[in-house]
Amino acid sequence: MTELGLKSEVSGLDTLGIKNANHVYWNLTPAELTEAAIMRGEGQIASTGALMCDTGKFTGRSPKDRFIVQDDKTKDTVWWGDINLPISSEKFDKLYQKMIAHLEGKDLFVRDAYAGADKTYRLKLRVVNTMAWQNLFCYNMFLRPEKYKLERFDPNFTIICAPEFMADPEEDGTRQSNFAIINFTKRMILIGGTAYAGEMKKGIFSVLNYLLPQERDVLSMHCSANIGKRHDTAIFFGLSGTGKTTLSADPNRSLIGDDEHGWTDKNVFNFEGGCYAKVIDLTREKEPEIYDAIKFGAIIENTRFYEGSRHVNYADTSVTENTRTSYPIEHIANAVTPSIGGIPKNIFFLTCDAYGVLPPISKLTKGLAMYHFISGYTAKVAGTEAGITEPETAFSACFGAPFLPLHPTRYAEMLGKKIEEYNVNIWLVNTGWSGGPYGVGSRIKLSYTRAMITAALNGTLDNVGYRTHSIFGCGIPLTCPGVPSEVLSPRETWKNDIGYYKMANSLAAKFIKNFEKFQDYANDEIMAGSPRPRKDYA
Repeated sequence: MTELGLKSEVSGLDTLGIKNANHVYWNLTPAELTEAAIMRGEGQIASTGALMCDTGKFTGRSPKDRFIVQDDKTKDTVWWGDINLPISSEKFDKLYQKMIAHLEGKDLFVRDAYAGADKTYRLKLRVVNTMAWQNLFCYNMFLRPEKYKLERFDPNFTIICAPEFMADPEEDGTRQSNFAIINFTKRMILIGGTAYAGEMKKGIFSVLNYLLPQERDVLSMHCSANIGKRHDTAIFFGLSGTGKTTLSADPNRSLIGDDEHGWTDKNVFNFEGGCYAKVIDLTREKEPEIYDAIKFGAIIENTRFYEGSRHVNYADTSVTENTRTSYPIEHIANAVTPSIGGIPKNIFFLTCDAYGVLPPISKLTKGLAMYHFISGYTAKVAGTEAGITEPETAFSACFGAPFLPLHPTRYAEMLGKKIEEYNVNIWLVNTGWSGGPYGVGSRIKLSYTRAMITAALNGTLDNVGYRTHSIFGCGIPLTCPGVPSEVLSPRETWKNDIGYYKMANSLAAKFIKNFEKFQDYANDEIMAGSPRPRKDYA
């Protein structure tokens, strides 16, 4: 075995049982990994210098193929069900041995990294990849230790990712040949059969969502965060496609992170070292920070060039609508270093309402906030997950149910306590449709959404009148700078009161039905946040 690069003196791959690899490349630089990826036929260089790669069959996460090992540590703590699927220790061990045997004679790319900008709470990671570009993805997405720390790096969680390795469902206990399996006892993640790099990122997020609330009393959150010139921190909850990355990349505010954070009694800190943004229809005019971040060292996934050039056609959806870019957070000019902010003053719940019912911005009481947080309503945007081809109504607890190993009420209780303790403003922001449902109405303009969020952040919306939505109970501002008043009222944009209220009643009924599984755990204040369908439009 030939080992090249900055290898730790403390622990190598022998502890994993990997002893007969061909070449092991440790902690290569972005330049070295980009060169290796091109030489190995894994990608091409775009005109911006970014590396363009394809993820193969899977262009999004495959939630039905993500498992957690059920053992003495997890059997009574994990929220088992359709999201957290169990697999036995015995199946894991056998699959692990098969993966180790598969790695014999292969070139391996190994990266040591951190998850967690706050040193008090960070996780020390080791990632073993069979593909150079995926190791570059890990360089971008996780935090990068200083060189001198690599010499004595001793990880406390490991990812082994071999996209070309296929499981045998009948023998290995998986649903199909692809899989992502978390073992909390052995502190390891196995990924195979899929080259979608987001499985590694979200695997570690799931790990932190299990460890931090239980062991460190830290609220882990699926959110983006930024900080203003007055040092005011804001966080944005929302699933993929609702605008977390786009809206947190604000030229007038500094970016803390775009997707995953922890909230302690002192700060909000980023789990990651980079951003993983959707690039469908990307332009410099609409999203200049993200557009300009796609340069050498960045990765663009499943995109295509304009014919006869190396210029990326961001409108091309021939591979998937879930085209993405991965880049170090330093590629955003106004990113905070280290990625830590203060206690948030404003929280935004982002939802992509496919029915066109919810206001583009509204203010929530604590009870409403907890109800909407536990509900986590949105629409799954095309391409975000395998099999989704157009927006589809979904409720995802805490705006991140696929990544929550614990019961959603555990996270909701922690959030409610913090909202009350720090007197935080909570806003519900609809980045979806207005003037009618999907297929009839139109998507709310990004410029309007930015104007409304700016008004909330700078306190302008503290000094305007509000009216209460008759079904959902949220407070709708009467005016907002830069936004036509009629846009603020979803009913007015429909120009059809009967049609609007019938659709609103329908959505309210979906909320109520979804919440039935949580109501036994919810207090009276939370239940008071439930929508109330109007009988006059039944």
